[in-house]
Amino acid sequence: MALANSDRMPRLDCCGIKHTEVIDGYLRTIFSLANRSNAVTTTAIAGELGVTAPTVSAMLKRLEANELIRRSNGHHIELTKHGTRHALEVVRRHRLLELFLAEVLGVPWDEVRAEAQVLEHGISVRLERRIDAFLGHPTRNPHGDPIPSSAGQYAEDLSILLADAPAGSRFQVDRVSNRDSAVLRHLAELGLRPGAILAVIEWAPFGGPLWIEVDGRRHPLGCGLAEVLHGRTI
Repeated sequence: MALANSDRMPRLDCCGIKHTEVIDGYLRTIFSLANRSNAVTTTAIAGELGVTAPTVSAMLKRLEANELIRRSNGHHIELTKHGTRHALEVVRRHRLLELFLAEVLGVPWDEVRAEAQVLEHGISVRLERRIDAFLGHPTRNPHGDPIPSSAGQYAEDLSILLADAPAGSRFQVDRVSNRDSAVLRHLAELGLRPGAILAVIEWAPFGGPLWIEVDGRRHPLGCGLAEVLHGRTI
């Protein structure tokens, strides 16, 4: 069956700017930084995307000209209402694809981000809907990030950090905010994925690691790792 024009044509915004992998990546990055309560600056975006600050500045001018972003308070960058709508579409496609790759194709969770970035720009609206239905209309990706609804509804909930959980408590991991492949592989080896339940033992003195217990095994976690695991005490 032939796809309807709206299902196979490139997505365009009302100003006529054509969606590309690069534009989608910028919108997703700005959205993610803002929702992690990070300052959205040229430097922060450059660090996330692994490009130079001048490259970011050139793209930001283009996004601003097309009313997708605005700049306020000096160098702070924020999405416009129009930009937010497009960012939610990008984030939804990306996180649905991450879950599809992990659950259906068995792609390791430390690889799904890169693979989803390749695929997200090319799928049609119809295929996106079919993936969503096939997965049972999920609300989280493999890392525990919320998946925006098809209606554009989104609720950010980073909850508490493992680093802030009191000693002697039990902690359930709901979300992992780091996307570094090496970090994700290490966490997977320790059994620290969304849904994992661990015992918080204690912080070692003088800036030492946080000792935790998962599945009967004790592990030391540095402060950096304890601050990328979000969840709740149970």
